[in-house]
Parts: sequence; C-alpha cells; structure tokens
Amino acid sequence: MHITATVSSVVALAASGGEGETMPLIPEWEELVFGLVMFAILFWVVAKKVAPNLEKAYEERHAAIEGGIAQAENAQAEAEAAKAQYEAQLAEARAEAAKIREDARAEGAAIVAEMRGQAQDESNRITDSAQKQIAAERQQASVSLRSEVGRLSTDLAGRIVGHELQDSSSRQGLIDSFLAELESGKVQPEKVGAAAAPSAAAEQGQLDLGDAGRDA
Repeated sequence: MHITATVSSVVALAASGGEGETMPLIPEWEELVFGLVMFAILFWVVAKKVAPNLEKAYEERHAAIEGGIAQAENAQAEAEAAKAQYEAQLAEARAEAAKIREDARAEGAAIVAEMRGQAQDESNRITDSAQKQIAAERQQASVSLRSEVGRLSTDLAGRIVGHELQDSSSRQGLIDSFLAELESGKVQPEKVGAAAAPSAAAEQGQLDLGDAGRDA
C-alpha cells in the first residue's frame, strides 16, 4: 500500500512537470509499467503462496503449542490422579496394617488367655490328683494304723486279761470296742500305756520265776 502511494505521487509529479522538462529521478513509463506489473506479480505470489504457507505454519505452530499445553495439562491431571490413587492405596495399606496389628494383638491375648486357662486347668487337675492321692494315702495309713492299733490293742488286752483271744469274732469285737472308746475319749492312750507297763512287768516276773525254777 505504501509503495502504491509512492508510485502514484511520482506519476502525478511527472505529469505536472510539463512536456519539455525531464526529471532524472522519474523513470520512463515503460519501466514504470514493468515495475507495476512485477510488483503485482510479486504481490500475487506472496498473497497466494507465501502468505497461506505462513498462515498454515502459524496455525500449525499455534496448534502444536496448544496441543502441548493440553498434553501438559492432561499429564498433570494424570499425575494428580495417580497421586490421589497412591495416597488412597497408602491409606488403605496403613489401615490394613493397623487391622493386622490389632488382630495379631487380639489373637495373642486370646492365646495367652487360653494358655493361662489350660495352665489353670492343669494346675487344678494336678491339685485334685494330689489331694486324691493324699486322701488315699491318708486312708491307707488310717487303715494300716487302725489295723496296727487293733493288733496292739488285742495283744494288750490279752496281756491284761491274762490270756490270748484266739476267736476272731471275739477279737474283732474287742478291737472295735476298744477303738470306739479310744475315739470317743473314754480311754486315754496314756492309760493304755500305763496299763500295759504293769502287765509287761508281771509277765517278765513270771518269766524270771520260771527261769529260776529251771535253774534250781
């Protein structure tokens, strides 16, 4: 547009200068026409070939930039989503680990309680067995002691009355009677011992007299 205005002003200046005068800066009209034609051709080439290519390159560049921005935004969104997913998985893993710890703690407490219960049951069983064994041994000792006391009582009674009790029924009756009196407190063990001592002394005296008679 600027070149066209310049050419128009030059043409007007040449026309107003007169026919007899020549201006060295003003080209001939043939050259001017040729320049205008070449300018028009150049303008057409630029308008039809260069400008569209430049526009196309600009659009492509703009699209590439916009695409890069969109791609970057998509990548950022994906990164944010991945971060959120990772945080969710991490929170889930922490919750699962806490649950596992709680379950393990509860299971350990249950195992300890069960072992304590088993130990208590075993202790009770051992205690009961020991008590039963002690009771059995006590019963056995009581029976043995009762038999021994009965034998000694029979022996003592035989010595007291001066003869042996050969009849088993009489002996058992005497034993039961003696033990009943002993348990009821009617007969004191000290009295039995005191009664047994003179009888033994009398028997020893009889044995000594018999030995003396044989010696004589």
